Amino acid sequence: MFSKLQQKWQAIKLITRMDKPIGTYLLLWPTYWALWIASDGWPTMHLLVVFSLGVFIMRSAGCVINDFADRNIDGDVERTKNRPLVSGMMSTTEAINLFGLLIGMALGLVLTLSWPTIYLSAIALLLAASYPFMKRYTQLPQVVLGAAFSWGMIMAFSEAQGEIPTIAWLLFIANLSWTVAYDTIYAMVDREDDLKIGVKSTAILFANNDKRIVGFLQLITLALLWTVGDILAFGWPFQLSLVIAAALFSYQQILIINREREACFEAFLHNHWIGMVIFCGIFVEYF
Repeated sequence: MFSKLQQKWQAIKLITRMDKPIGTYLLLWPTYWALWIASDGWPTMHLLVVFSLGVFIMRSAGCVINDFADRNIDGDVERTKNRPLVSGMMSTTEAINLFGLLIGMALGLVLTLSWPTIYLSAIALLLAASYPFMKRYTQLPQVVLGAAFSWGMIMAFSEAQGEIPTIAWLLFIANLSWTVAYDTIYAMVDREDDLKIGVKSTAILFANNDKRIVGFLQLITLALLWTVGDILAFGWPFQLSLVIAAALFSYQQILIINREREACFEAFLHNHWIGMVIFCGIFVEYF
């Protein structure tokens, strides 16, 4: 009995990617950017707890529904062939039940917020649940992921300020551009397998222009964040964080220059540091 419970817990950890927290970081840092700015540097403990737990829960739910959507193709991809729904560690019914449980937990958190934010959370759920299926219908699933990863920023402003100002949308577009950039790099890892099984991605769409377009999206991200800093009259700490982020982006371009799988995956993981550096710049500005 204990051994069976251990196996189920292991399957839950794998399908929710508890062993791979990079996705949580990439969702958490931008949410913190918005939460700190929307709260003028002093988010309440309530908002900090709700949005932090919400990030972890929704990222986990997104991973579960992603594996459910890809359960019939993950076995043909080198990187995903051992996922729980492919290996048999977890059944599809168990995965759906787990997804429902996580969404229920997220709903419990959202219900402690204001009604406008609760309404916005419905869009967050739609984006998170639809993204895994977009790779079958559009070459731009990374854009849907970008919107999903950025919607918490809109919710943060709605809750902290009672409105969604221009600054919020600038941050939203900046993070969407950044997400498309790093998830394109991520998709470059699986491009050969995706072409074989018919899965769509921006890495396939961009083809030989992938590195240039990723670089362009990274520049857009920096330009929009610089604009946000200018509007808010941020000083050298935030500007320095963007300079460091630019250097980190340049390093990523070096990593992906030959489009090698391991190097592209390393470049993808590297984005965690960019999110953290920019948050540090914002934090110091208000501190």
